[in-house]
Amino acid sequence: MKIQEVINYLEDWAPLAYQEPYDNSGMLVGDVNAEVSGVLVCLDSTESVIDEAIGKNCNLIVAHHPIIFSGIRSITGMTYVERTLIKAVKNDIAIYAIHTNLDNVLTGVNKEIADRLGLKNQTILSPKKSSFTKLSVFTPVEKAEEVRKAMFDAGSGKIGAYENCSFNMDGYGTFKANDEANPHIGEAGKVHEEPEVRIEVLVPNFCVGKVVSAMLESHPYEQVAYDLVSLQNENQFVGSGMVGELVNSEELMDFLKRVKATFNAGIVRYTAPLGNNKIKKVAVCGGSGSFLLDAAIEANSDIFITADYKYHQFFDADNRIVIADIGHFESEQFTIDCVRRKLMEKFTTFAVHFTEVNTNPINYL
Repeated sequence: MKIQEVINYLEDWAPLAYQEPYDNSGMLVGDVNAEVSGVLVCLDSTESVIDEAIGKNCNLIVAHHPIIFSGIRSITGMTYVERTLIKAVKNDIAIYAIHTNLDNVLTGVNKEIADRLGLKNQTILSPKKSSFTKLSVFTPVEKAEEVRKAMFDAGSGKIGAYENCSFNMDGYGTFKANDEANPHIGEAGKVHEEPEVRIEVLVPNFCVGKVVSAMLESHPYEQVAYDLVSLQNENQFVGSGMVGELVNSEELMDFLKRVKATFNAGIVRYTAPLGNNKIKKVAVCGGSGSFLLDAAIEANSDIFITADYKYHQFFDADNRIVIADIGHFESEQFTIDCVRRKLMEKFTTFAVHFTEVNTNPINYL
């Protein structure tokens, strides 16, 4: 099993196209053609994690946070980032980061948080827009299934938990080939009428080229008629944060104590209780989520659980919602469980390990 096969699986789950523009997810260090001896899953790549990978015979580290985030102008070992990279390269250890692309998929980081809080009716808090293109193509009836399959295999027709989704309409196409044409059906110089199927599929923007190429290759016509339409629709399966409901309402302090215990938080910073002091609807975002406050309020959430709030940002709650900051590491720590489970669903020929290194740089007194 090569590292590239593991990467392909992870990116089918959390495509790199779904990462935020500032991010640096993906393969950061190593040879994708190397055979996998073992995988170590962690939140942060540090020197201690590299040492752990060596000890456990793992030559692939899958980390949530990219060790290379901003530009590196030299690698001299002067910083922990440089020392980590040097040690990884010297020991043939690959590092792969699955960061905001995993934040932005329905079954990623924020679902793990929501599940641990026992939230039901979970939905994406801030769905992404303009992530789909509609492809429409006209094909002869007897070739319709072949063309559909080619497009499905290339990545189209996936809507949430459903695959091979398409809309089909029967009709007739007409054409007259000139003397320079080499028509698949009909005769040059004569008008031909052909029973056709109009096939429509949704295509994620990041694989439009691949799907169009597959469609053209499978299509029998010399000149293929097709349309590409960019859609402004919200994608309910991709986006930031998550919102859901508790099975039963809880008193604010009881709920906060449960959150603190669930995430082993050293401290929970929170704003003033609302009038009824009850929590029912909960919005969450792993890591730095202050940018989602308006979305959490618009969703009528009683509380927004996230991290990295600054002093003045807490005023933005404005008695409309409770903000609860549980810490960056604490909010994302269970991401490694999420990634490990996903890998173990697919791969059985090598071991997948949790890191035993606590990479949280913050301590509480």
